[in-house]
Amino acid sequence: MKRFSRFVIVFLAASALIALPACSRRSVGEKPVDVDYFTCAMHPSVHSQKPDDKCPICSMDLVPVMKAGMASAPAGHQHGGMAVENPGAPGQPAPAKPGEFSVPVERQQQIGVTYASAALRPLRYAVRSIGLIEPDRGRLFEYVSRVDGYVHELEVTSVGQLVKRGQALMSIYSPDLLTTEQEFVDLLRSRDTATEAMRRSTDKLVESARRRLRLWNISEEEISALEASRKPSEFLILRSPFDGIVQAMEAKQGMRVKVGSPLATIVDLSRVWLWAEFYENELPRLEPGQKLEVSVPSLPGQRFDGQIAVIDPMVDKMKRTVRVRIDIDNAAGVLRPGMYANVRLQVDAGEGLTIPVSAVLPTGMRMLVFVDLGDGKLAPRFIGIGRKFSSTDGDSQHEQYEVLEGLSPGDRVVASANFLIDAEAKIQGALKSLSDGEMTQDAK
Repeated sequence: MKRFSRFVIVFLAASALIALPACSRRSVGEKPVDVDYFTCAMHPSVHSQKPDDKCPICSMDLVPVMKAGMASAPAGHQHGGMAVENPGAPGQPAPAKPGEFSVPVERQQQIGVTYASAALRPLRYAVRSIGLIEPDRGRLFEYVSRVDGYVHELEVTSVGQLVKRGQALMSIYSPDLLTTEQEFVDLLRSRDTATEAMRRSTDKLVESARRRLRLWNISEEEISALEASRKPSEFLILRSPFDGIVQAMEAKQGMRVKVGSPLATIVDLSRVWLWAEFYENELPRLEPGQKLEVSVPSLPGQRFDGQIAVIDPMVDKMKRTVRVRIDIDNAAGVLRPGMYANVRLQVDAGEGLTIPVSAVLPTGMRMLVFVDLGDGKLAPRFIGIGRKFSSTDGDSQHEQYEVLEGLSPGDRVVASANFLIDAEAKIQGALKSLSDGEMTQDAK
């Protein structure tokens, strides 16, 4: 009997020890009376009545959603000091307008919320493109042989050599040239001895012979020298028509040439072309004579002034772009054909209502902002935006969106910590009630 009594006593003591932790756990896991339910800040669809549960999607601690009218959550169940009211609690008054929710000012300061005002500002944006530097075709001269003969001597032999206007490039031996010059000299002598009645017809023959010499790339200076010396030559000297650079040299010493044979190409790079491509929706902002800023990656820190000269009327069917020719002064000769260049056109588009880019939260098809209603109250609002612009404030530059609808001048919107505010709005059901309210208005 004594043994049985001892066994009962030990059993009761052990049961008491086991029950104490269980009771303690139940007291810790109890839901406070002022909490409606617990949810996840990232996944508001998760609801639980147990404060110690985790989000089954992201494993985050759940946040208490307070019953309407309750000022704050009990200690140990607040999420970063945030007290959230449930606008849909039975028997409690709903918010005055769809979508409004509250985030205490202290909480806003903790998460770094800042505001910006919608205001009318000058709209300026940059249109950018890239292109290739090319020689100005009007400053490029290609020598081809206009007589049959042989290259007698090359005065310039290498591509890239600098040449001056009138500098000899090469000489060509041509018996045909000797015959033509001899005819010119004979006509000059005949004119000298002709009577007044025959001088007029002789002058026409002399001018015809002079024109033929010009067509053979003989300069006026050389023709005048031949007229003075009356000594024909079998050598044709080709000279540079302007200051430039030898771009190509096909002639070789002793090579036989025929009419049309390429000999040399001289290019003047004091002005160059830049062919850039712009998208077709940017065409309304482009017009001939417009000034642009050009920069070259290989010349960091240098800027060049360009001017639109030609806008190709044809649109590329695949790329949906249009070629634009930009003329650039290159007196220093630092821009070289084949270089890549960046083009930047600053466009003034008048004045419009703008807000910072950071204030806009993309939600798929629409853009969302949070409007400050005062005293910690916020309201999500869908807005229509236009092009992105840049604005200058002192020495700093900011990106702005043009607001087409949804805001008025002076409206204050959240400009930072939008994602945290968005999470709080989801918890309080503000976005859902906003969408429901819009659908109701559309139905009406």
